[in-house]
Formats: sequence, structure tokens, C-alpha cells
Amino acid sequence: MSLLDTLKRPLRDLRISVTDRCNFRCTYCMPKEVYGKDFQFLEREALLSFGEIHRLVRLFRDQGIEKIRITGGEPLVRRKIERLIEMLAWHDDLDLTLTTNGSLLKLKAQALKDAGLKRVTVSLDSLDDATFRQMNDVDFPVARVLEGIDEASRIGLPVKVNMVVKRGVNDQDAVAMARHFKGTGHILRFIEFMDVGHTNGWKLDSVVPSAELATRIGAELPIEPVPSNYRGEVAERWRYLDGTGEVGFISSVTQAFCSDCTRARLSAEGKLYTCLFATRGTDFRAPLRADASDAELSALIRSVWSARGDRYSELRSAETMHAQKIEMSYIGG
Repeated sequence: MSLLDTLKRPLRDLRISVTDRCNFRCTYCMPKEVYGKDFQFLEREALLSFGEIHRLVRLFRDQGIEKIRITGGEPLVRRKIERLIEMLAWHDDLDLTLTTNGSLLKLKAQALKDAGLKRVTVSLDSLDDATFRQMNDVDFPVARVLEGIDEASRIGLPVKVNMVVKRGVNDQDAVAMARHFKGTGHILRFIEFMDVGHTNGWKLDSVVPSAELATRIGAELPIEPVPSNYRGEVAERWRYLDGTGEVGFISSVTQAFCSDCTRARLSAEGKLYTCLFATRGTDFRAPLRADASDAELSALIRSVWSARGDRYSELRSAETMHAQKIEMSYIGG
């Protein structure tokens, strides 16, 4: 029997942050400074071990989880991340994926595929090198991310590409991105700039609505909407009329999808969050390290999810905007 929350939404997806560290400093996620101070990272011993993560995944699987996404920070900076992938891939009924900024993908792609990763999502916000370097804020060239995508494709690891779109920053590059990935087999998804956390300088004026982007792209590369693959799919799917692939639009700001949200998020230090815009989480690291039984941990999972009533994006207002939300880089996106 499925585990349901107060709004009858099942628990199906678990996103796991394996580190709060990243080698990029994208301003919408992990800016170089927070309130005038350098970004503060967790101590190594605060992070869940691979064994602890694997144990929790096994218990979440028993509660109905079907998909695991490994995130960060940047997950590929976690040492021997392929070992965790190998451990989780032992459960071959799980859809095991990973999201990366692509900087280390060329180096890691083969090891990840050999370990059992089923596909990878690469965050890429522009093909224009100057714009990309400005957005990642560490002067990292776009060519090296594209090399990582090419390497993953070469070895047969399926790739999706995510582009966060900010008006006046990179929205002028959206059509070029669509044109570049059209026909490659890589699904490109456009993400509305979201008000996650408090350090990314979010303003509604910076949001480019998905409807506007679809119109822009469709004017040059005709597209039409297609049905979703499953309940809870976050991206609205569109396909090219000439049959050369599809694009997606993730519209958390203008077209909230809270009613079908089936995702929970586990932070790098073992706190479980039931919404991307959460203000607090439930600690699983403490009971793990206090030798809690499987039954006790499973009961905690059930108690958290069954009490869940989150629907931030549907309620977005002056009141919710000022809530002390968790930062994107901490919760894992």
C-alpha cells in the first residue's frame, strides 16, 4: 500500500544530497558570499556515510520510493561517488539518476555508468562562454561541460540538460540552446528562476514564464505539447513537430505542480525535507548513529510523510516569501 501524505500524494521520489560543497558559485544557488561572509560548509564527519545513505534508501524503498536522484552541491566532488552508485544500483528496480554541473563528467562518466547509474542530468545555463562563465562565477568554460556531455553520450549514458533561465541574464540564449540540443537525443528542460532560500536575489521580474519561452522557441522551432509520462513529472513536455526530439518546461513559479508532488529530499547531513521550499527538516542522522532499528527509522519516515501538507508554490504570497527557507545548495535542488 502506498504511503500517502495529507493531500493523498504518494511518496515516490527521493533526492539525496551527498555534499553541500560545489566547485561552481552560481548566484541562484551558491553565491560566493552570504551576507558578506564566505559560504560555510559542513564538516566532513557531519555528512552521512555511504553506508548510512544506503540503509535509508533501502528503508525508503520499502515505503514506495521508485526513483533516486543523487544531488549536491556538486555530487561529483564527493570522493568515490561511484561506490555509492554501485551500492544503490544493487536495487535494480530503482530509477537511479544523478544531477551534475558537468565539470567533472568527462572524467567520471565511465565509472558512473559501470557502477550502474541509469542516466545523468547536466545543469547548463548558456552556450555563450562569457555568459556561462559569469553565471558559474568561477570562470569555468562552457566547452568543458559540453565535453562531459559528449563523453557521457559516447559511452551510452543518457543525458538530460537543465537550463535555469533569468531575464536579462541568459534568456536571450534559450533558442540557441534548443537549437543546439535538437536532434541529439538529449532532452533540454527550461527551469523558471525560483525563490529557493534567501541568498539568490530572487525577484519576480527576473522570472521568464515557461509560456513565454515556449512561444519564443516555437516561433523558430515548431513544438507542440505532449502528455506527461507519469504522475508527478515536474517538466511539462513538448515535442518538435519534425520528430527530432523534445524539450521540457519546469514552471514552479507560474504553473505550480504541488498537487502532484511526490518528492522528498535528504540533505547531506541527514535531514529529511518534504518540500524544496521547506523551512525545517527532520533529523535522521541522530537516530542512525544512535543505532535506531529499521522499524524505528521506517516509522519515522511514515510519520513525516503522512503529516506532509506542503504546497508552497500554490500558496506563494507575501507571507510565504518571507519564511526562512532552506538554501538550494543545502537541500539539493
